[in-house]
Amino acid sequence: MHFPCRVSLRTRALKLIANQHPERPSFSPFSTGCTTKLVSPVNRPLLDRFSTLKVPPCSGSAKVVQLKQIHAQIITSGLPLHKLFPFCVESGNIHYARIAFDRSRVLCKFDRNAMLQAYSKSAVPERALLLFREMLAVGDHDSGPDKYSFTFLIAACSRLDRSCNCHSMVVKKGFERDTFVKNSLVSMYVSFGAMEDARKLFDGMTEPRDVVLRTTMVGGYMKFGMVGLALELFDEMPDSNDVTWGVVIAGCVKNGRYKDALSIFYDMLQGTNVKPNEASLVCALSACAHLGALDQGKWIHVYVDKRGVICSSNLATALIDMYMKCGSITHARRVFNSVSSRKDLLSWTSMITGLALHGLGREAVDLFLHMLDIGMKPDHITLIGVLNACSHSGLVDQGRQFFHGMHQLWGIVPTLEHYGCIVDLLGRAGFIDEAVKIAKCMPVEPDIVIWRALLSACRIHGNLALAEEIMHHVDRCDPLDHGGSKILLSSMYASSNCWDGVARVRRTMCKQRIQLVPGWSSIEVKGVIHEFVAGDRTHSRSADIYQKLDEIFNRLQAVGYSPSTLRISFELSEEDKEQAMYWHSEKLAVAFGLLSTEDGFPIRVVKNLRICEDCHSAMKAISRVFGREIIVRDRSRFHNFKQGSCSCGDYW
Repeated sequence: MHFPCRVSLRTRALKLIANQHPERPSFSPFSTGCTTKLVSPVNRPLLDRFSTLKVPPCSGSAKVVQLKQIHAQIITSGLPLHKLFPFCVESGNIHYARIAFDRSRVLCKFDRNAMLQAYSKSAVPERALLLFREMLAVGDHDSGPDKYSFTFLIAACSRLDRSCNCHSMVVKKGFERDTFVKNSLVSMYVSFGAMEDARKLFDGMTEPRDVVLRTTMVGGYMKFGMVGLALELFDEMPDSNDVTWGVVIAGCVKNGRYKDALSIFYDMLQGTNVKPNEASLVCALSACAHLGALDQGKWIHVYVDKRGVICSSNLATALIDMYMKCGSITHARRVFNSVSSRKDLLSWTSMITGLALHGLGREAVDLFLHMLDIGMKPDHITLIGVLNACSHSGLVDQGRQFFHGMHQLWGIVPTLEHYGCIVDLLGRAGFIDEAVKIAKCMPVEPDIVIWRALLSACRIHGNLALAEEIMHHVDRCDPLDHGGSKILLSSMYASSNCWDGVARVRRTMCKQRIQLVPGWSSIEVKGVIHEFVAGDRTHSRSADIYQKLDEIFNRLQAVGYSPSTLRISFELSEEDKEQAMYWHSEKLAVAFGLLSTEDGFPIRVVKNLRICEDCHSAMKAISRVFGREIIVRDRSRFHNFKQGSCSCGDYW
């Protein structure tokens, strides 16, 4: 409804503004025709409601029109100019705010600070420094910078990743004792990673340090890998809130301290009155996913349901990811289907990636095509999941189509990750020449991952000559390489009985002092994670485990199993080679699982490296002889062993 724009209709206009839907303001009837007057106190609540309005998503020219309408209402409603600036920041048009600022006849310190704050939040925070210099040049008390000016200046410097001498300026102007300014300086140093400077300021504070500042320090330590200092400061905190706990849990996950993350999560639930927020729940589920801790992940899921926590997109995606990485496809499907009315791209991508991880490539591709049918557009991460699905299942034609149609169909330019997927797909399937051609003709330089994929393809198909050539590219990209690629080449030499080549690789590794990543396997039993390394005898039930191993291999040999020692890269007797194969970490984990779980109960093992050929054969035999389902998650995928066969179909 449109009314004549007269001053007498001011109250009706303000009421109309207050009652409008916040996402669709319509100010055009009141863009002109009113003179600027102060608004009576009666209308202040209506103006507060006005300040919550947002600029709706629209094109650049439409945004300017919206800003002009809002600007007109601010003028006609008697609001101060600074009410306009947040709208300008939100719409990405800080230039309009500066024009209005420069054309204003009367500017108070509040307006200047508001403009400074707007710059600090905009895409051009460096202009906050120029405005601050203008404020310094004015020099008088009414227009010069105050403590709020410095907090906004420091915020801008934090985003610019340089201090611009603002700390010395704070001292020069006498604001070094102000709590707000000090807090801002600590946050700035934390954002730079200058934790020593931040801690010096933090420790030098005589006034009480609030939970926000302490949380900032803890988060900074976590961000830069100083987990010990972060936990030490966290333990000293007199009080904490859900944000603090979330920061600590997320920091532990980020730094690979998954057990610590879960321990702290349970401490929060049992030892405090703090309820976990969504971020804490998502990070705890991520820790379960990394550990393969299905029982603990299920417990968190039950907690979410019983507490009535809204299952947002992030939480649903975390649950799907957790169940998939813990080997429970059934539970992942159940969660995915339960969010049918609000599935977003994250949920679809998580499900597709999870199916790829389990080697269910055809199902992943079908789900991807269904996603396209309902109008959902993929992003680059979705395409990585689909290409991985094709790679693990040997779907060469579909993989080629998706890769070569990425840009034309969905406007996605292939990145290194996509090239890595297609090279891996072609290499596994035996199209090594095509894979090498793609790697050499890429628009960007191939990284270590792509060369490793080609090296792995050479191992699968026994192309030692090409492997030696590719090894030169590996050394050029990553001379240290943690030994993974060199061990792969060494095993190829060993399988060809080329012991001179094995010795040469070993000498190179010794000369470069390459530290190998130790292999380990873990298994969750009754909510407790048990870890093993090859030949491990540190477990409390070590004697029982090795006795069980003897029983296992006696029964396996009775049905025709014999260890595959072809790729052992040491000159040992055949008996010693077989003994070395018996003691691999995943075999120890499975033996412990058979000892500690009831008959018929699935055994789930997580391994940090790729499962070897002998362990793969042994797991198939164990699943048949003992009638157990064995689910092994190695570095790249899942292997589900059941009744003597594997879900990978021996294509891995």
